[in-house]
Amino acid sequence: MQEKTYLKWYNKVGYGSGDIAGNVVYAFLSSFVMIYLTNTVDLNPGVVGTLIAASKFFDGVTDIFFGAMIDKTKTRLGKARPWMLYAYIGCAVTLAAIFAIPVDWGKTSQYAWFFIAYTLLNAVFYTANNIAYSALTALVTKNSKERVQMGSYRFIFAFGTSLLIQSVTIQAVAAFGGGAAGWRTVAIIYALIGLLVNTLSVFSVKELPEDELNQSGNGQQGAPEEKYGLVAAAKLLLSNKYYLMICIVYILQQVYGAMVNMGIYYMTYVLKNENLYSVFSWAINIPLIVALVFTPTLVARWKGMYRLNLRGYMLGTLGRALVVVAGYAGSVPLMLLFTGVAALGQGPWQGDMNAVIASCSEYTYLTKHKRVDGTMYSCTSLGVKLGGGLGTAIAGWMLAASGFEGSLAVQPQSCIRMLYFMYLWLPMLISLVITLVLSGMNVEGANEKLRKQ
Repeated sequence: MQEKTYLKWYNKVGYGSGDIAGNVVYAFLSSFVMIYLTNTVDLNPGVVGTLIAASKFFDGVTDIFFGAMIDKTKTRLGKARPWMLYAYIGCAVTLAAIFAIPVDWGKTSQYAWFFIAYTLLNAVFYTANNIAYSALTALVTKNSKERVQMGSYRFIFAFGTSLLIQSVTIQAVAAFGGGAAGWRTVAIIYALIGLLVNTLSVFSVKELPEDELNQSGNGQQGAPEEKYGLVAAAKLLLSNKYYLMICIVYILQQVYGAMVNMGIYYMTYVLKNENLYSVFSWAINIPLIVALVFTPTLVARWKGMYRLNLRGYMLGTLGRALVVVAGYAGSVPLMLLFTGVAALGQGPWQGDMNAVIASCSEYTYLTKHKRVDGTMYSCTSLGVKLGGGLGTAIAGWMLAASGFEGSLAVQPQSCIRMLYFMYLWLPMLISLVITLVLSGMNVEGANEKLRKQ
């Protein structure tokens, strides 16, 4: 029987455009915050890394907390859309604040400014916005194909935005006068763009009535839901092995991204050309976008997401291994080629990840008869914060341990060796571990068995 459809093409595009807003925060922060802090504000990368790691303690339960709050919310806009709409105001303010550290303040005050703004952005505003945005995949349609399409549209916009930001930011900062003033101006522009696009995305879709969400596939009302609190929600998540797998993959993905974003140091001090960073951004993001375009078709052809994701990451791991070989051979063209191969393989998971999470939420409903859509999508924010934050922190510690000094035009040999390890070896090893985890993530097959029972 053909699944009921819920969305028009413009609903899917409107929803997907919301990741423009998410990535003017995430891509800008993950790609440039460290080099801004070390080379413009002249802060120590080791201290910055420690502050970022300490910030994670404040993040603690906020993912599950906001997920549970979304599940309990009932407004005219629905459950998730109010959180997505209003939380982004805080995202815009704190993003601008991070790149507006007063350069004439003492170091202690500068570290405190960064820590407060960074913690508020990650632990509060971005968390609430991102979980709500991700949860909409399960709240605006019950059609599995539409969920995959929404994910593909979303990440096409995400990687397109990342590509644009990584390509133009260095030049934009210089165009606005360079230094601290240039970074501050660019951050404000990005924040305003994000605020506008996020608002448009919120009003491009409508959430389904709760009665319809709870209906089973044959149109009958599903099992009655039970009331549950924050602790119960956490127990539900921890009892779902697929949720734990997704969390591991998402965290590793963000650490992977943080290491690849350290490429700006690799290009500057190893390849001696910081402008190559934007070229490598094209080599990553264009294949990702191509893969996302074809992901819905491949999911349909291979009758599910499991085999596509696993085989894609096997290709991605091979690509990163060849990047290592090309890096030591000193061939930039081959590095670009194999970087593109790796990105092409990793693309399908990016496109259907939200649909996998929706299936994971369905697994909890089929086994526990409780809807935890908002709480389930806490894995996305958890991954961004723990993976991206700790990845950046680890990068800071590694740079500090290697003897990096932002004021030096030529770094010591110990730093060069560390940059090889960070940019070449770590992404390949992380991709291998993700492939192993994905080999056990057949949540679609598990749900099918439960439905038959």
